[in-house]
Amino acid sequence: MFRSRSKAQAATPEVTADQPKQPRDPQAPKGRPTPKRSESNATRRSLASTPTTRKEAAKRQREARRADLARQREALASGDERYLPARDKGPVRSFARDFVDARYSVAEFFLPLAVLILILSMVNKGAFQSYVLLAWLVVILMIAINSVITAITLKRALKQRFPDENTRGAVPYALMRTLQMRRLRLPKPKVKRGAKP
Repeated sequence: MFRSRSKAQAATPEVTADQPKQPRDPQAPKGRPTPKRSESNATRRSLASTPTTRKEAAKRQREARRADLARQREALASGDERYLPARDKGPVRSFARDFVDARYSVAEFFLPLAVLILILSMVNKGAFQSYVLLAWLVVILMIAINSVITAITLKRALKQRFPDENTRGAVPYALMRTLQMRRLRLPKPKVKRGAKP
């Protein structure tokens, strides 16, 4: 009754949600398995390596992004499926790449032909200019026809090879690949010309 308030509070310790009201029996099961040493070490390490400031967190994120991009570049050069970008991953995209790489296409020669036609267009000799313009039209028409044929045959091949898988976007992906010169294609071609994909 006349005791000081601080002594009264010390005498009755508060029970929190973490602490049980009664001490746990050491023989009783604790309700969860004991973690392995490697798991607890990994948890401890991850807690120790968490960034303390926002600046440090941003720096680590940049470094991680750089490492991912470097890994993706290496994968594009070597063809390692594990680290390829999302647009190049999967058996459908791999088949589309092999399908394009195994055959010649007019579109892959577009850049050298365009440079040649541009140089020829500088020659100022009356009727020669009309022939150069005609050459432009022929090249564009050949690329369009070749692209349509490639798209139709690739769609058919994808339906036969992957009847149950989603092949959406594989045809435009392959047609974009035909526009690149074989030497400059990424991921690098794995099949030789004339080979069956």
